[in-house]
Amino acid sequence: MKTKEHKIPEATIKRLSTYVNYLGRLGTDSNPVISSEILGESCQVSPAQIRKDLSYFGEFGVRGVGYDTKKLEAEIKDILGINHNWPTTVVGVGKLGQALLNFDFFRNHGFRIITAFDSDPNKIGTEAANGVTIQSISNIEKCVREEKISIGIITTPVAAAQDVTDKLVDGGIKGILNFAPIKVKVPETVTLRNVSITSELDNLAYLLTQKKR
Repeated sequence: MKTKEHKIPEATIKRLSTYVNYLGRLGTDSNPVISSEILGESCQVSPAQIRKDLSYFGEFGVRGVGYDTKKLEAEIKDILGINHNWPTTVVGVGKLGQALLNFDFFRNHGFRIITAFDSDPNKIGTEAANGVTIQSISNIEKCVREEKISIGIITTPVAAAQDVTDKLVDGGIKGILNFAPIKVKVPETVTLRNVSITSELDNLAYLLTQKKR
């Protein structure tokens, strides 16, 4: 799949994730063809927006017929890069970290969590979900390098976030998803996504307040 020569809007990438998640739930064998109208209604997106999103990456579907469901799912997975395994680690095995280790979404989308780290002596050496043994944070650099881990998920307290980020970077990590309630810093060679649950809740509270007014 060849991407056209212009920047793809981030909102488009987010919608592609929505499309492929729906197609995965739909079941491609029992629904061999899907129209942009049905896909749009299910994903709460207009058919025109779906066609525009897909047009960034080439020609899809047949006018008046729709999309080959299995092929469309495979093409979007290829675009998003989730058609192969991404070795992943979780740093910070508190309640959120444990929940992420048990989250089937990761396995279903190619994110293979193979290691987990924590600073709590009572957790180190114990087995978390899916047979993953929790290791000491001091082992991050060595493990990331040896296991060729691509993605690090940070769920530590604020005070530890930048330190573990630096350890992941020193180990050669390629991408970081940071859930700690602080923005961490990485070199330009590392792709970073800061996920602020607090900011999202603040935004929701603001929108609810505006509706009341």
